[in-house]
Amino acid sequence: MLANKKLPNIISVARIVCTLWLLLMEPLKPLFMVVYTLTGASDALDGAIARHYGTTSETGARLDSIADLLFYTLILIKIFPVMWVTLPKKIWIMVAAILAVRGAAYAVFAAKNHRFASLHTYLNKATGLLVFGIVYAIRTSIAVPYCWTVCVVAMIASLEELIIHITSDGYDPDRKMLMKTSDKELNN
Repeated sequence: MLANKKLPNIISVARIVCTLWLLLMEPLKPLFMVVYTLTGASDALDGAIARHYGTTSETGARLDSIADLLFYTLILIKIFPVMWVTLPKKIWIMVAAILAVRGAAYAVFAAKNHRFASLHTYLNKATGLLVFGIVYAIRTSIAVPYCWTVCVVAMIASLEELIIHITSDGYDPDRKMLMKTSDKELNN
């Protein structure tokens, strides 16, 4: 049972290591795509295992958030140059707006709670999945409409998290959406 408790965090740490390894690879090459795919799959796996065994924790949520931030950094460093020449500049204005809203959400939470936290809402999870898919779409004919879709979902997710942080009294790592406060309350 001890191994089951640690497995989600081990997977999160492995995702962090694989993301750092991806930084050393040439983007969109076969090995990059294999490691990228495995790294992305591990993002869903760690949380699913933690929920299955009832071992969710704030440490696990923080590791997951760190892994997510590193993964987004990887995308900026390795995929951004490809995206920059492929996507229209209007998308980049939207990306800047999304980052501003996301930064405001983090700043509001930090000001109220004196620490960093990122919520794992359904919309944030959808955004992560869509951002993950950019690598597969970027060199295809659907790249531009796909990225616009990602931007719209990401903006809604960022606004939702900002509103949650503004209106909440504390941190509820189980909060999944604006209208419902947590899975725990849904089950009661």
